[in-house]
Amino acid sequence: MSPFPLPFLFIALGLLLGACATGPAFNTYGADTALTPREAVRQPSRAAGHQVAWGGVIIQSSNLQDRTRLEILAYPLDGDNRPDTEARPTGRFLAEREGYLETVNYAPGRLVTVVGPVTETRRGRIGETEYEYPVVAARRIQLWQPARRYSEPQVRFGVGVGVIFD
Repeated sequence: MSPFPLPFLFIALGLLLGACATGPAFNTYGADTALTPREAVRQPSRAAGHQVAWGGVIIQSSNLQDRTRLEILAYPLDGDNRPDTEARPTGRFLAEREGYLETVNYAPGRLVTVVGPVTETRRGRIGETEYEYPVVAARRIQLWQPARRYSEPQVRFGVGVGVIFD
């Protein structure tokens, strides 16, 4: 006979597995993740008013009089709806959010995922080249935490009160 009852073993196993679980994915329910910014520019009539979920790396953020504009280099989304920067970029887009977002937080290089309808396409410039941007009215925004570098410790064990072993 085992010193631990079987139900205790299942509870302990469940708690252990729950401690290893990652946070929930960003909710993109009802949004099209297949339509890319490049396709939206090529087919503006198909994209207009279409609810999309796009993400990528913030190139520039600026606060305007009544909204904040993010210029984003788009990447496909992974299983958590986080931009997969290991994949090929899918174009650039502008995300506009009514009100004020802190541009220090929404700084160049940060990863973001937005959900909202494509409202229009707008001409702009990348350096000296003209570029056509699809514009998304960002109704939901997920600003992702920077990924940990592999050189940082990933697991810590603690024993006692206030004692941590790395």
